[in-house]
Amino acid sequence: MAGKGTPATALLGRQRIAHTVHTYVHSDGQAYGTEAAEAMGVEPARVFKTLVAEVDGVLTVGIVPVAGSLDLKALAVAVGGKRAKMAEVADAERATGYVAGGISPLGQRKRLRTVLDASADRFETVFCSGGRRGLEIELAPADLARAAGATVAPIAAS
Repeated sequence: MAGKGTPATALLGRQRIAHTVHTYVHSDGQAYGTEAAEAMGVEPARVFKTLVAEVDGVLTVGIVPVAGSLDLKALAVAVGGKRAKMAEVADAERATGYVAGGISPLGQRKRLRTVLDASADRFETVFCSGGRRGLEIELAPADLARAAGATVAPIAAS
């Protein structure tokens, strides 16, 4: 189902990738990914957050389960880099075209190197941000990786 008017959903529509859009009411103060999992009644391991880091000075996206965190060293290794640190929020927002808490790995303003955590392959479908707080997209992990131009590697830390 395309629609909801974000670059992420538009991209999936153009690529004819099967997906389902889910909405929920966002409450201030709660972590977005955890809130999404609770609001949709979905196991947190299936809901993935989009984090922007800098690997050797280059903005790089890590997509990891909301229940865990991004292993910066593993992200650096996955893209052939040496050092990684979380990007400044303003830099992430400027590069992706999305607001923090609603950054989607899909349809970003500037295509960034992207790595999807290998745990996604355990599920038939996973969820990621649809490009707006309170908007989640459900799709097959292989379709997420293809649409985001992502490589798949173990980059999540518990």
